[in-house]
Amino acid sequence: MNNLFTIRKENLTSQYEALISLPNKKAALGNGIFDRYENPVLTAEHAPLIWTYDFNPETNPYFMERIGVNCVFNPGAIALNGKFYLVARVEGNDRKSFFAVAESSTGVDGFRFWDHPVVLPETEVPDTNVYDMRLVKHEDGWIYGLFCTERKDPQAPPGDLSSAIAQCGIVRTKDLKSWERLADLKTSSNQQRNVVLHPEFIDGQYAFYTRPQDGFIDAGSGGGIGWGLSHSIENAVIENEMIVDQRHYHTIKEVKNGQGPAPIKTDKGWLHIAHGVRNTAAGLRYVLYVFLSELDRPNIVSHRPGGHFIAPEGIERVGDVSNVVFCNGVIAQDNGDVFIYYASSDTRCHVATTTVDQLLDYAMNTPEDPLRSYACVEQRIALIDRNLQLKN
Repeated sequence: MNNLFTIRKENLTSQYEALISLPNKKAALGNGIFDRYENPVLTAEHAPLIWTYDFNPETNPYFMERIGVNCVFNPGAIALNGKFYLVARVEGNDRKSFFAVAESSTGVDGFRFWDHPVVLPETEVPDTNVYDMRLVKHEDGWIYGLFCTERKDPQAPPGDLSSAIAQCGIVRTKDLKSWERLADLKTSSNQQRNVVLHPEFIDGQYAFYTRPQDGFIDAGSGGGIGWGLSHSIENAVIENEMIVDQRHYHTIKEVKNGQGPAPIKTDKGWLHIAHGVRNTAAGLRYVLYVFLSELDRPNIVSHRPGGHFIAPEGIERVGDVSNVVFCNGVIAQDNGDVFIYYASSDTRCHVATTTVDQLLDYAMNTPEDPLRSYACVEQRIALIDRNLQLKN
């Protein structure tokens, strides 16, 4: 056998196994709301070698990469039978994204991809690209995956190769192995991205968090995170869409905002993690924020802590699309532990851990954004004065 082939194969395999077995430790003292971890949980380097290399020395004597992986990000998340599973968005060097399942026993390290990516059935009009799956265990007994399905805009003029139509694709499964494709969600909006299924029936119907927008990138007149009900999931149709969390001028969500994963049910209400987008001189900046909605009326927001919850830091700020954090996967354990899986700069996946109690404290006791600089100063001085009294 070719010596170069053998050396490269053995060295790359050793390097890969060392990466998978690398322990992940909590980062230095954080903000008391959540803990970051030192290492990403999934990167392009976590892609199995059998995905990217031809293992036949006759056809690949240099053990050369044949089908590259560019990045791994924006994972849906779910816990099953004591294991943690991420259904990650994997983007090849060809720019096409696909879904793949990675499994871990700890939730913070040791994530290993299954041998085969997800085989996602196509609809009559095939998807050009699919990405950003939200997973939810619904009370009807199915695990649903809602994702963005992107197709070229059929109304685009000749030569326009960037205009696209984004809608919500829906699949369901029992085991993350066999997936049934349902009809795409139908709404009155031109574009739908970041659609999330509520985990319980509302008034006997399936409930969806939506993000209506006019264009593929720009929200336009889209007002924020929407809400709608459908009698069916097999052919889901939302006839009435209302905004439950709107955008605001000169805030972290002035350009766009969208629901992240399905909300966490607590005795105080539903905990939501969402992303907000604002414009800067360097381009769009994506951060995460939290809000709480009523237990019996999930579409009614009760608490809106001001500012961002997680913003990109350090290496998180660098990547294919820089200055971005995005979350569409969270796992809340029965003991109250919460694992938040977020991507940075459309490149890699991270985990942050916290508890339901910490998130509720943050959501219910952090003041809202008063929307004006003068009022923000008053808000901060009130905190300072209370602290000075306690010091004396």
